[in-house]
Order: sequence, then C-alpha cells, then structure tokens
Amino acid sequence: MQASMSRRRAILQVAGLGLVGIGGRAAAAEQLPPVRTITRGPRHHWFGYYDKLQFDPAGKRLLGMEVDFEHHSPRLGDTVRIGMVDLADGDRWTELGTSGSWGWQQGCMLQWRPGSSDEIIWNDREDDRFVSRLLNLKTGALRTLPRPIYTIAPNGRTAFGIDFARLQLMRPGYGYASAKADATAIPADAGIWRIDLDTGKDQLLVSVADVVGFQPQPHFVGLNHWFNHLLVNTDSTRLEFLHRCGKGGGFRTRMLTMNLDGTDRFVLEDAGMVSHFIWRDPDHILAWAQPAGRPAGFWIYRDRTRALERIGADVMTQDGHCTYLPGNRWILCDTYPDRQRLQHPYLFEVASQRRVPLGHFESPPAYTGEWRCDTHPRFSPDGRQICIDSPVGDSQAGGQGRQMHLIDVSGIVG
Repeated sequence: MQASMSRRRAILQVAGLGLVGIGGRAAAAEQLPPVRTITRGPRHHWFGYYDKLQFDPAGKRLLGMEVDFEHHSPRLGDTVRIGMVDLADGDRWTELGTSGSWGWQQGCMLQWRPGSSDEIIWNDREDDRFVSRLLNLKTGALRTLPRPIYTIAPNGRTAFGIDFARLQLMRPGYGYASAKADATAIPADAGIWRIDLDTGKDQLLVSVADVVGFQPQPHFVGLNHWFNHLLVNTDSTRLEFLHRCGKGGGFRTRMLTMNLDGTDRFVLEDAGMVSHFIWRDPDHILAWAQPAGRPAGFWIYRDRTRALERIGADVMTQDGHCTYLPGNRWILCDTYPDRQRLQHPYLFEVASQRRVPLGHFESPPAYTGEWRCDTHPRFSPDGRQICIDSPVGDSQAGGQGRQMHLIDVSGIVG
C-alpha cells in the first residue's frame, strides 16, 4: 500500500492492517485491502463514471484522463488528455489523444468498446459540434462518429447519446461547455440518439417532447426537461434513462426503460427521486431511489412491472455509485464525503448482507460541487481489482490532486 499524507489524514500499514488516523487520533484498526496509486502529479488524473469499461479485457491496461488544473468548470478551449496506464509495465502512462468536450463527473465518456481489446472511444468536439472518436490501438486508425455517446450496449455495436450542451445548462458538471446550448423548456429536436458504431449512422429515437407527453404529470408544466444517465441492460435489449425536470437548481426524476429501437416505453419509477443505478441482469435494476410511501434506499426493480425489493437496508444506507461484480455475488459501492471529509468505497455481499470496507479516502474541502472528486469505483473483468479516483492532497495546497488508485480485493472476493 503506497502511503500518502495530508494535513488531516495519514494512512499507515502494519502487517496488512490499515490504520487510519484523523487529526492525530488513531481510529480502530481494521483489515483493509492493499492499495497503490497508479498515476502521479504534477498533472491530475482520473477516469470518471462508475458504469464505463475502464479496464481492457485482460485487466492489464486502464484508461484515464489527464489535465493541468482543478477547481473550476471546463471552459471552451480547455483540453483533457486521453491516456492509458499499463499495469504490467510499472504503471506506465501513455498518451493516446485529446478531447475538448468533457466534465469533471463523467469526463469525456472515455471507455473500451465492449468486447474489444483494441478499440477505445471518447467524446470530442469539432468547432462547437460534439462528436465521438473511435481509436484502434493496434492499427492506430482513428474514426470520427457524427454524434457524442453516453452509453454503449454490451454487444459493442450500438451507442446512445444525448444533447450534452443542454445537459450542461440544466445540470452543470455532467454536460459540456458550449456557446449553443438549447434553453427551450421542452425541445422536440433534442433527445436520445442511437448511433451505429460500425457505420456511424444515427437516429433520433425519442425526443424530450415525446417523453414529456408520455404519461405526463401535473408538475411537468412550466419546468425545463432533460435526459441524464443512460444505460443498456446486460443482454443489449433494453435502455434505461432518467427524465428530469426542474428550474432554479432543484429537479424531480422519472426512471424509464424502452427497447433499443425506442418502442415499448415503461415508466419504472415516477415518485420523483432516483439517483444512481445499475442493471443486475436483463430484467432487474438496482437503484438508489425513494418509491412512493417507502424510505430512500437501494431498491431492485423488475423491468416492465411494479415489483420492487429493498436490499442492504441496514448497511447500504447512503446514496452511492453501485455496480455488481461478475457473478452478482458482490455489489461494489461508495459514499459521498462524511463529516470528516472521508469517502468510503466498500463491497456488499448479497448472500450474507455484510459490508466490507475497502478504505477511507480524504476529499479535501476544495473538492466540492461541480468539481468534486467522487471515488466512482470500477472493477476489472475478473472482479479482483478496483480502481477509484481520489485526491492525494489538495492541489491548491501543494498536493498532487486527483489521481487513480488500484485496490486489490482478491483476498475478499476469492
């Protein structure tokens, strides 16, 4: 475990025990898995969202982004570098490209193309038009697709995208800076686009206006509407997305699913609060939500039905970025900073209902709001390694800022 120290936190390791000290007071020793920092300053490195493929199929190469500044919104002209860490070669960083369309939370949607050990994809811009780049690392061939992507189907053939300029206007930090954001309350020409990754052919599947008119609710009137957080199920047959509406910073959320051709829409949750989610299998979704008349928590929804079940009620008590490790025996999740500014990635074993801590990582006060650094835990294909984003001290105070860290969970998951 590589030790890092800041003004408020020190992590020590003695004979495999992770001892966390805060403000000079030692907390109770606990078993924590080994962790090492795989990127270094002075530049800042991170990957972004938890539901993208960061690891290559062999689990040896990890994608990431590199930037020279922190603590302000990306502006027009701000560029992020696309790169890769080679775990088999001393964590060597190799630059692969650049992007002019990115945000602190989800980066530029950088990820491996599902099923490929050679191709990666990310969003970029040409003038003030957003596009996506598909790079073959083996041949060096670079293709440009006419629209930006948000998510890719597990079959690796189809991607889905939205209007990122509008998203940034409605939910700063998740979209991209633009001089042409559409401020229309309910646009008919902005929505979810389907993109064929082989041909580049694109199609508007459903507009914002279409979804607002689908099983409308009285509170829709007078609000701005937009889409966020798209994800395809595990057998590439259904797409989940969030329909949000609000004005002045607050918003309400509906969770919907539909076929990949836009048909058979279903409102899965409409009580107003849905946050992070993941598909467990083709028919079930795990989501932090508050169904009508029920407490906020992690709920499992069965697609196209009203069936739902709460999970981890006693130990998964906070919103976090959730995924299932391969085999669905373990849920990987994290927390937002607590009162001591510590973030806590963890594993939850479904059968035993036990929570296993993976570490306690400081997020200095400067990392807040739009440019916060969530850990967003991502797993390797075999589920034995976890990568997180976390600051190594505040860059404004001489620290290295956000960097990527690798946690070995093989001793936990077996």
